[in-house]
Amino acid sequence: MTNPDRTPAALRLDAALDGLATTFRGMTAHPDENNCECHWGSAEELAQLKVPGTVLDPDLLRRTWQAIDWSDHASVLRRILPQFATALVQDRAESVFALEAAGRAFALGHWQQWPAQQAEAVREFLEAWWVRTLVTPEPAVPAHEVLVLTAEAAGTVTPWLHIWEATTGPVADHHLAEAAAEWEYELLRDELPWHAWENGEEMRAGLTDWLVRHALGRLRACGASEELLHRIRLLGVTGPARWEDPHWPDRPY
Repeated sequence: MTNPDRTPAALRLDAALDGLATTFRGMTAHPDENNCECHWGSAEELAQLKVPGTVLDPDLLRRTWQAIDWSDHASVLRRILPQFATALVQDRAESVFALEAAGRAFALGHWQQWPAQQAEAVREFLEAWWVRTLVTPEPAVPAHEVLVLTAEAAGTVTPWLHIWEATTGPVADHHLAEAAAEWEYELLRDELPWHAWENGEEMRAGLTDWLVRHALGRLRACGASEELLHRIRLLGVTGPARWEDPHWPDRPY
């Protein structure tokens, strides 16, 4: 039996997490960074962000990545990234919020504009986590939630759907069926199934087109229900023909 922790995807993710730790070692928040003591935390806690390498307690880590009002969000994100990424992968982000908020934390840091080595370390982590998720039967974080995080982090669903398209097999197809079931209600209302920080309409259109064009065949092959197949098919139908279709779901919209 293959050790799930020694598969190529698992080893790649381990290497990506190590890469974050190496790349961002010694980084701190800007010396002048500040935040509201009433709503964020104490001066003592803020001081921890300005000391490299200090492990933050889970609650402080959560409050730090959830805050959207940092003056220099990039430096704060670089400070917490190794610990933040590990917490995300292990489903220990200690948040009642959806992973779209965690993806937004990446987006607010504008990581794609960082120096090449730093941006590549973040990109490799996101890709490695996504690939590991797709080939893992019971990942700590469901595939549809990881996709939301990566899409929000990058401002696009396109590269992540390309990876899913290239990752075939029963496990990836099972995740696809679960995701389609999660998303079809909102998509049939022409809405993105999460609250996007930016590019929401572009992501909705891309996700809808991909499900109809690519996912429908995989869902049929893996034994998805006829009900789900019809709902995904209807995403490719526009105007009155959609809700006049005999397979239009009998439920409120």
